[in-house]
Amino acid sequence: MTIEPFRKEDVPRFLGLAAAENWVAEPWEFDFLLSTFPAGCLAVRDETNVAIGFVTSLRHDASGWIGNLIVDRRHRGRGVGEALFLGALDSLRDAGVGTFWLTASNMGKALYEKHGFNSTDTIIRWTGTVGAPTGPVPVVTGMWDAGLDRLGWGDRRDGLLTATSRRGAVLAGDAAFAVIQPCGRAVQVGPFSALSPDRAAGLLDKALNSLTFGMTVYIDAPACNHTAVSLLQERGFWDHGTNVLMYAGVKPAYRPEYIYGLATMGSCG
Repeated sequence: MTIEPFRKEDVPRFLGLAAAENWVAEPWEFDFLLSTFPAGCLAVRDETNVAIGFVTSLRHDASGWIGNLIVDRRHRGRGVGEALFLGALDSLRDAGVGTFWLTASNMGKALYEKHGFNSTDTIIRWTGTVGAPTGPVPVVTGMWDAGLDRLGWGDRRDGLLTATSRRGAVLAGDAAFAVIQPCGRAVQVGPFSALSPDRAAGLLDKALNSLTFGMTVYIDAPACNHTAVSLLQERGFWDHGTNVLMYAGVKPAYRPEYIYGLATMGSCG
């Protein structure tokens, strides 16, 4: 088995595999990941040079994230996924990362536990539909807050915040910010951080009020943020599925009560 770099021309192949699994994956992520941390973006190819599995990863400051691990169904059970995972893990270690993050399906959880990962939370994918405007449409403008984001994740993630903000619109308030990103025909709200529940509620309402009636909205939020769960249920969002948030290495200063939405749909945190 040969592990090689994930190349830009592999992206359509990855997206095809992802579509077969009903994953939400956006092409922009690969431009970002392949340019930011290429050493941790890997592929395995068969004897005809067709890619049969992929993994991506991203280094932040003291932490890193392993995401987008996928193997063609016809080649599963042969250790391809584990080899890709370990390759990404080694790349992050070589880059000086101390804390390693990922989200796992229930099926994949055992593999990560085998290699020292611990469950710390559940990430719920919430889906909602924009209702009729409840007031004046706000001007969607502002700046992400690196300090507030760090309060939740225990690390600086400036590269990820910059990338998501450039492709979306930032709505910022007093000690709260949210990025509204395109996601196919829908939108994703995230990264989304707030210092208090009332600030989060006010900013979410402004974000929803800025969107087109009937539009689908996704938000990936930690289940341990009980305020986020209640807020999204009150706004008519429904639970669309879950993954397990896991870490290995140095225990992170993780504070989910400040995290109302992840920055990407599983690939970067």
